[in-house]
Amino acid sequence: MNALDIRGLRLRLPGTVRPVLDGVGLTVAPGETVALVGESGSGKTLTSRAALGLLPPGATAEGRVLVDGRDVLTMDPGQLRALRTGRAAMIFQDPRAAINPLRRIGDFLTESVRLNGVMSAADADRRAVELLDAVGLRPDLLRRHPGQLSGGMLQRVMIAAALMGDPGLLLADEPTTALDVTSQAEVVALLGRLRERFGTGLLFVTHDLGLAAAISDRVYVMYAGRIAEHGPAAALFERPRHPYTAALLAATPGQVGPAGRLAAIDGQPPDLRQELTGCAFAARCGRATALCGERAPAPAGEHPAACHHPLEGSRTDG
Repeated sequence: MNALDIRGLRLRLPGTVRPVLDGVGLTVAPGETVALVGESGSGKTLTSRAALGLLPPGATAEGRVLVDGRDVLTMDPGQLRALRTGRAAMIFQDPRAAINPLRRIGDFLTESVRLNGVMSAADADRRAVELLDAVGLRPDLLRRHPGQLSGGMLQRVMIAAALMGDPGLLLADEPTTALDVTSQAEVVALLGRLRERFGTGLLFVTHDLGLAAAISDRVYVMYAGRIAEHGPAAALFERPRHPYTAALLAATPGQVGPAGRLAAIDGQPPDLRQELTGCAFAARCGRATALCGERAPAPAGEHPAACHHPLEGSRTDG
């Protein structure tokens, strides 16, 4: 059974004409790291939050979001609290915004499992000490306040907090964005070790393609609320099949063009206030034909790309 299995997820928000998530499907197996990449606004964070039932006010959802085989979209508030305390947890982007600055680190780590009856106070304290050690922090930090810790240390605290309920699924939403390069590398290495130690499935949301390549087993590329392409990380980055994936790779720092400038993707993503027919990327794609504007492509094959004219060969061919 997959740690996470999203099938045909459609999410609508008030004031929009078309879904912000349009038929999203992805899976995360136990012990697997899956990266979800794409431009800002593509729907990555909404997809990860849907796995915990953290939907925006007024949102309506269709499809299925299965965590350990149970549909999150049909859960009542009590079931969602149990899910978030036990089988699934999220590591947020900015630890300073997620941790109450007036509470001690120990209170932050143990509060949820104590209030929801998952552990006694004594068991929660022991678990907190064990997890601080697992993420490379000293137990005396339990008595400190967040303002006394660095950003990298606070992100390690966030990871420990996410592991308190022994989850089978971790959702990491840009967990390294607020960190310096050295801290980023440490957190990424730590997540890899913890995944192996605890056998946890990890959905890693990022716009950093190099990071996704380094940490993930498989990658999903998202554009305008749809999955543009997915496949094994090595194959996808070496041989992208969707023009959007190839364009993202070409715009990655280090891929400097002949004029000494990064490649840019012309145009803008489609407006949520307007109907969308055909391929969502057609207006920005140099390979688009009349067919692309008329009918949405269906992905197929072992390395599926939602494109009527997929690329073939290596990334240099696109």
